[in-house]
Amino acid sequence: MNKKEKVEQIEQIKDLFTQASAVYLIDYHGVNVADISQLRRDFRKEGATYKVFKNTLIKRALKDVGGYDQFNDDLVGMSGVVFCGENYVAPAKVVKKYFDTANKFSLKGCYIDKEYFDKTKLDVLASMLTKEEVMAGIVGSLNSPITGIVGTINAVMRDLVSVIDEVSKKKAA
Repeated sequence: MNKKEKVEQIEQIKDLFTQASAVYLIDYHGVNVADISQLRRDFRKEGATYKVFKNTLIKRALKDVGGYDQFNDDLVGMSGVVFCGENYVAPAKVVKKYFDTANKFSLKGCYIDKEYFDKTKLDVLASMLTKEEVMAGIVGSLNSPITGIVGTINAVMRDLVSVIDEVSKKKAA
């Protein structure tokens, strides 16, 4: 790889890091090409991007980007990087699922919204709710009291109509 290609890759890495809300650093040692292709598809389905760059190029890019100091110790051996936007939990679920079945493709560390999590936190990260699940829970919680209020208002109106109906029957009789 010539110097121009290295500079281009460093710029690409910097762009990916600055645009991502979460970045996962993965050890892909021992994973075959077919499985890597499947993992890439799984990440893509979740809105994430899996890339492999040389560790030295990642270190150079991170020096310019700043804020990812914990990755310096993790950038050894075979390193893949998962970049994701809004759905920052999905990559952890994909990594955990594959790791549990093949005992390969392990988490080295990750940053979610500039907060670092080491490899021991994979189970915690994979068990977290996605933003959509959290929002659905909130909407459901908000909707429950509203449903109760609507039911109460309808019951009051029904009772009022019954009372008015009874009064009109008595006056008519």
